[in-house]
Amino acid sequence: MTAPDDRGQALTESQRLSWLQLARSENVGSITFRRLIDHYGSAEDALHALPDLSRRGGLRRQPRLCSRGDAEREMERAHHLGCLFIAACEPGYPQALRWADGSPPLLAVRGDVAVLEKPSVSIVGSRNASITGLKIARALALGIGRAGYAVTSGLARGIDAESHRAALASGTIAVLAGGLDRPYPPQNIELLEAICDGGAAVSEMPFGWAPRASDFPRRNRIIAGLSLGLVVVEAARKSGSLISARLAGELGRLVFAVPGSPLDPRAKGTNDLIRDGAILTTEAADIVQALKPMGGGDQGILNLEETETGPMVPAAPARSLTVDDRTRIVEALGPAPVDMDSIMRHTGLPPSEIYLALLELDLAGRLERHPGGMVSVPPS
Repeated sequence: MTAPDDRGQALTESQRLSWLQLARSENVGSITFRRLIDHYGSAEDALHALPDLSRRGGLRRQPRLCSRGDAEREMERAHHLGCLFIAACEPGYPQALRWADGSPPLLAVRGDVAVLEKPSVSIVGSRNASITGLKIARALALGIGRAGYAVTSGLARGIDAESHRAALASGTIAVLAGGLDRPYPPQNIELLEAICDGGAAVSEMPFGWAPRASDFPRRNRIIAGLSLGLVVVEAARKSGSLISARLAGELGRLVFAVPGSPLDPRAKGTNDLIRDGAILTTEAADIVQALKPMGGGDQGILNLEETETGPMVPAAPARSLTVDDRTRIVEALGPAPVDMDSIMRHTGLPPSEIYLALLELDLAGRLERHPGGMVSVPPS
């Protein structure tokens, strides 16, 4: 296992354990994690504040927090398997993913982390791929790899697996829906071993976690966020690959689609993508040419001096919210998603106070987050 480089600010082992505790605690999703770090400056201080924040948000019991012992055991499990955790504030964390909305605060990585520093292109598609689809995926992955890009995919059967195989020599990244010690599907375990020889496998899920149906959209979010562009090769109209394409578009990534016969159900989703504005793609040169103006994904490095993660969101105030302020914010929310500007105009409160109230609601399990930073609360 290659260790991350030492440029920038790395976490101490104690800080890393605190990050893992916070990330594994109840109702602490990716966005909430970053809000907590921004407000409190460290994961350790945020952990101490969680019970009170959850109570103020309306949780009527103690929140389930990840203990230090549980975090230490997961860390030991990772080390035993030759894996490591990279935090979003560290230089080894993939740059494109770092700047994506909802990016995981911690990535578990197995393999050579150097591949995570390369600009990446994702290739996804049908599990029950045709012979032609597999040939196209292979040709695209070979060409993209020769152009200097890592090829990212989800280790699934069909298009995913063929793309990984074609990019073994140039570098490929497998994103898992479960823990790194619970790869899925089982028939691709041998392929995963080959991927980790020169590339890497990554996951945000705990070690020992067997993937469930709801975990695959989360995996698709990482596949989209890791890359500058996402290519769809064969996808039916109700396909997880289309979820990946939608997420990529929401993140501002380029979306490519390979056209197919209108008589083949596996081409209906890709043809729809092209009709809706995806870039028609027949060879790797189409992808490389379109990505050239993006400069290989050089998006800069976060300023890491203010907190462990840097100033990712507006800083919250030191004082606590008043009961009246909190009530006004809660009453402004409903089942229909609204954006921050609307909440600010309705309540007349500054963004920092609204962020804190939303954080409390989130930790109490009373807030739903939507694309574009919109939020809602379920009907009571």
